[in-house]
Amino acid sequence: MAKANERSQRGGHAGVSIEDVAAAAGVSTATVSRAVRGLPRVSPATREKILEVAGSLGYVASSSASGLATGRTRTIGVLAPFVSRWFFSKAIEGADRELHSRKYNLSLFNLGGHGSNRERLFSSTMVYKQIDALLVLCMSLSADELEHLHKLDIPLVVVGGHVEDCAYIGINDYDAASTAVRHLLELGHTDIALLHGDDETDLNFDVPRVRIRAFQEVMADAGLEVRPEWDEWGDFTVASGQHAFKRLWKQPGRKPTAIFCSSDEMAMGVIFEAARHGVRVPQDLSVIGIDDHDFSSSLGLTTVGQRPDNQAELATKMLLDELDGVAGAVRSQVAPFELIIRETTAPPQHLAQDARAN
Repeated sequence: MAKANERSQRGGHAGVSIEDVAAAAGVSTATVSRAVRGLPRVSPATREKILEVAGSLGYVASSSASGLATGRTRTIGVLAPFVSRWFFSKAIEGADRELHSRKYNLSLFNLGGHGSNRERLFSSTMVYKQIDALLVLCMSLSADELEHLHKLDIPLVVVGGHVEDCAYIGINDYDAASTAVRHLLELGHTDIALLHGDDETDLNFDVPRVRIRAFQEVMADAGLEVRPEWDEWGDFTVASGQHAFKRLWKQPGRKPTAIFCSSDEMAMGVIFEAARHGVRVPQDLSVIGIDDHDFSSSLGLTTVGQRPDNQAELATKMLLDELDGVAGAVRSQVAPFELIIRETTAPPQHLAQDARAN
């Protein structure tokens, strides 16, 4: 029964599978899938040959594809490591907005945060999911996974960071982090702590590393020491920001006057926990993040803002334009960011006192 269901998902009848067509035509199963669904990147001669072979073998594509006049599913896949965290939920919202306006569907591939489903998702069965293009949200891809996706040869865009050999849309994370740190320096802070991302699953690929490097180099350029005991990590959640603050504040010795957080959610955790410890923000501790989370304005959080929904909406538009035959529609593009100064950053207390005295 399981075998029959599998064959049914793959399309075909009378025992003819997509592998049979691929073998007879001398092409890959991905090429067969694209040809019978009317997707681009198949030459007219190859498409004609595949359709002829499929017809002679009695192969019929799955009903989800063959029911459309174009042979396409009008479905775009979105591959995400999380769906509950702010960046990913906003990106999915933006992708769905564009898909809805163009009468396309969204098929979500959720890794559940720990990569446990990776092998299943990146196996050959992804070919049979009948997606016309793929949007990848802010995660690393191994060489094998990239090879598999390129073999599918469907339009592909990464949102939220850089992946080798893939078109991507996202902010310049180095410049965004540098902007945040320079804001603290311009206020007069020299004792600055770092709360960076450190996801054990490496789902956020180079984004945490780039932001760490920006912090270190901006501090070095200013002739300031990066104190290892003020280097804290989190996983981009509010709770991890709370834990990081507690670890930082229980250390002996002097305390930082400011902290650069690699995400707003971690910055929120720092602010919440600081209040519990009687640490005033910004009088005792300035806090800055990156993102402009939906709650950041309400908390008065100074941040470097970005719009993941707009990034994903643009990426989705590129994918759909490519499917509609617009050559070169899919391309890398740097998204904008902006420094948004609110109430959680101020000059360090000794400078503020000096200013009042004068």
